[in-house]
Amino acid sequence: MKHDICNAPVSLDEPASLENWNSMVRAFLAHKPSTPQHLAAVLEAEPGFVMGLAARGLFSLMMGRAEMWQIAQDAQSAAHIAAAQQAISPRETLWLNALDAWLADSLTAAVAALEQVLDTYPQDTLTAKTSHAINFILGNATGMRVSIERVLPAHGADHPLRGYMLGCHAFTLEETGDYAKAELTGRAGLSYAPDDAWGLHAVAHVHDMRAEPDAGITLIEDHKSAWEGSNNFRYHVWWHKALLHLDRGEHEVALALYDSQIRADRTDDYRDIANATSLLMRLELEGTETGDRWNELGALAENRIDDGCVVFADLHYQLALAGAAKGEAAEAMSARFARDARQSGDMAQRIFDPGLAALAGLNAFAEGRYGDAFVQLAKARPKMQSIGGSHAQRDVFERMTIDAALRAGHFDAAEDMLRQRLALRSGHEDRFNATRFDQLSHARRIPAE
Repeated sequence: MKHDICNAPVSLDEPASLENWNSMVRAFLAHKPSTPQHLAAVLEAEPGFVMGLAARGLFSLMMGRAEMWQIAQDAQSAAHIAAAQQAISPRETLWLNALDAWLADSLTAAVAALEQVLDTYPQDTLTAKTSHAINFILGNATGMRVSIERVLPAHGADHPLRGYMLGCHAFTLEETGDYAKAELTGRAGLSYAPDDAWGLHAVAHVHDMRAEPDAGITLIEDHKSAWEGSNNFRYHVWWHKALLHLDRGEHEVALALYDSQIRADRTDDYRDIANATSLLMRLELEGTETGDRWNELGALAENRIDDGCVVFADLHYQLALAGAAKGEAAEAMSARFARDARQSGDMAQRIFDPGLAALAGLNAFAEGRYGDAFVQLAKARPKMQSIGGSHAQRDVFERMTIDAALRAGHFDAAEDMLRQRLALRSGHEDRFNATRFDQLSHARRIPAE
């Protein structure tokens, strides 16, 4: 049996197929748009390649779109038929198990199957990155870090994909609060893999969390080779740049980046919608007019009400619906949440808690019912990490919760949340915290005056 660039077995017959597979692995790690083309070439040449079919299924599910579910199920069926007709490696069997688990709405079991692969093949960068990605969707920062740290020793200086694992490690370090080590690790990773958009963005996260907008902007501008050639992930890097400009008070610059880069392609990919809605909401919280930009997002979100694939995506669709004043669609989303919350599975559990409360809080905030918004968002807050995403991405909900508290007169609660937000950033005060502490101080003086 042949071995791929990860030094792990694959049941491929043709040298050209192995070359395409290795190209797919590199492209997937670097978030390149050529990933599906390389995978398609492998499966066109060898349609019974079980691991390739399982990869198609898992990668489809990562898109978080309802229509990709059928593609994943078709890949699953084909993989099981192919597996019954040939001898495959335990690695490939476990990849198929991971796909089966996710389609049964158990992303945790999917991760467990992939981690079993890493027990035997710790140098398997593709499996490590895939486990990393699913843990990210689950909001499992600790799990991401444990997974990467146990395979990192097998990715020594002679491993061709070492840089990408260092990029993943940098992100897990940042998400678990080790900012200094995260920056060093991320920069080291870029020296091995200059096109590692994920590792570059991990360092950008560090600068965001340490309130270092100048350093973050310089990092992004000086390492364009790491992310300009990536798929729509490049829009996420532009989003990070916009946040850094926002932290410098440069609202017009952030809005210009929204128009020229972040929404350059007006897709309804949930990650692109999340970038857009969360930036517009941040700008509005700072008093910046955003014009009619919500309308485009609301129209796209209206078609995603029944997706129900990722709670993180749903809550950003709800931001779009609220921003575009699509009340009936927002009510339909609430009704769908109520139905899904009665189901079982990883996503259903997250819809039940914190999803129901978070959605109610977003609706109340949009309607100006800040007292209700605070109650619901505060109720959701302890488990918001479980919806997935990063600290930086979920911070839009944190900002809304704090502003709802301030507007509703819950000053002690607002102060507690601001101090917790500051502690998460190791005491580094960004513009949001500074301005809200000022607002809090002013609000508390008003009765005495």
